Amino acid sequence: MFVKITSSGGRQYVKLVEAFRDNGGVARQRVIATLGRIEAVRAGESNALINGLLRAADQPTMDEGTGSVSFAPALTVGDTWMLTALWQELGFAEAFRRILRPRRRFDAEKLLRVMVFNRLCDPESKLGISRWLEGTLVPDVSVESVTHQRLLRTMDTLTDCVRALEEATATLLRPLIDQELSIVFYDLTTIRTEGESQVGCGELRRYGRAKEGDIARQVMLGVVQTAEGLPIHHEVFAGNSAETQTLVPTIERVLSRFPIRRVVLVADRGLLSLDNLETVKQIEVQGKPLEFILAVPARRYSDFDKLLGNFHRDDCRDATDEVVGEFEWQGYRLIVAHRPAMAEELTARRDERIKALQAEAERLADKLDEQDAGQRYRGRKLSDGGATARFYQAVCEAKLASIIKVDLNADVFSYAIDQRALKRARLLDGKLILVSNVQDLGPAALVTRYKALADIERGFRVLKSEIEIAPVFHRLPSRIHAHAMICFLALILYRVLRLRLKDRGSPYSPERALEIARRIQRHQVTLHQRQSASGITTLNLEQQELFETIGLPTPTVNAL
Repeated sequence: MFVKITSSGGRQYVKLVEAFRDNGGVARQRVIATLGRIEAVRAGESNALINGLLRAADQPTMDEGTGSVSFAPALTVGDTWMLTALWQELGFAEAFRRILRPRRRFDAEKLLRVMVFNRLCDPESKLGISRWLEGTLVPDVSVESVTHQRLLRTMDTLTDCVRALEEATATLLRPLIDQELSIVFYDLTTIRTEGESQVGCGELRRYGRAKEGDIARQVMLGVVQTAEGLPIHHEVFAGNSAETQTLVPTIERVLSRFPIRRVVLVADRGLLSLDNLETVKQIEVQGKPLEFILAVPARRYSDFDKLLGNFHRDDCRDATDEVVGEFEWQGYRLIVAHRPAMAEELTARRDERIKALQAEAERLADKLDEQDAGQRYRGRKLSDGGATARFYQAVCEAKLASIIKVDLNADVFSYAIDQRALKRARLLDGKLILVSNVQDLGPAALVTRYKALADIERGFRVLKSEIEIAPVFHRLPSRIHAHAMICFLALILYRVLRLRLKDRGSPYSPERALEIARRIQRHQVTLHQRQSASGITTLNLEQQELFETIGLPTPTVNAL
């Protein structure tokens, strides 16, 4: 049977017609029913009949077919899939679930995973994670299970079993560490906090000098990493802690957790003094004193001037490539590395700042002289005291107060260039000075080891930029410790991803890799308001090569 439109008397009719053959085998048609004029059918008078036929055929009715295809909002899944695969491959999922599950009725490991991934993908507050999940799918995690209250309870759980989690993390990282020789880098940074309340005993948020130079309420975060750039330990200290006081407990904790045969501590200039060296010498590894490579803040020690003067005159003055020398100082090996290009750049930059300040001083002096001669200027009259204050502020902002001496007590505006200080500053330009007790590494090797410390400083930049560890809005010390652990775990994933990309010669950074993977989305479509189907973005060649490079499986819709 079929529908046929016929014409009669200038009108069109819709008829249900059956085709058949008569007894003679001739094809014929007969009208089974007339559904009405075509205008009436188009007006909907036959819709009930049509819908009945559609239902009998198990097809969408006319109402169900209206807007027959609807799409749910696309959910980003590529970056969280990559991090989930890495999380599981490192063993974090199983180990952390075993520790956290007995303490909560909900799966705290999944919520921890969500918080760690959020730091790498789109850092948000704990309240903001719900907004992030509106457009993101974390594999094996339902959005309904992630609530603000549960996130905070998970953080409390981290604090309750922090030692077990740290031990589990150390156990999982041990296979990635060279057991024969481990060069350990340690550095400390400040993490700004918000809020003025006090919690009493155990308060971590203390006022101290931040890395940016100002006084701020903060906490201190120490991070230890291997020579390969893998973070293996972190510690949180009160914001007013002296950097040198954090060294010994941190190294002792690392030695107790990692069965390494040799440790060489590499640390920056902020951790050195003669007293600190004596303390470091008392730390033993396998019955032997701890070996170290520490940078010397040369500008604080005038007794270096003679050594550096002779070295500069004999070896550095006409050098075009890096020059490395070695001396004996206080019973230690003193290594000096001079980079001519850097020295020339630093000297030129300082001379340019000095020249600009001298021009400013001349302008102020001329204005004072012209005022004394009777010339008038718009605005407030410049005084000698005002010129002195203004020039001194400019000198301090240029960090040249040790070279340009402004006489703050003089009745008239005056200053002088300390030629001895300027000569000493030029002498130190481009020089790296190290003190060490390591005996089996040459001077150049010691310099190379120390320069790798810049990598951990980049790690701190990652914590503060990509991971956005600061500012910290938590008030309770336990929550601050938990926040630091979440960010530390995110840093581990970041560095492992970075190591894999580097080992395979990939030009991508972890940020770029996550950005490429982030374009992979999960799509869900509903057909005729009854049937639904889901799928993921078809991976392009760049995305396929990325997952192959880092050795992780590509996303599949069945595993989501």
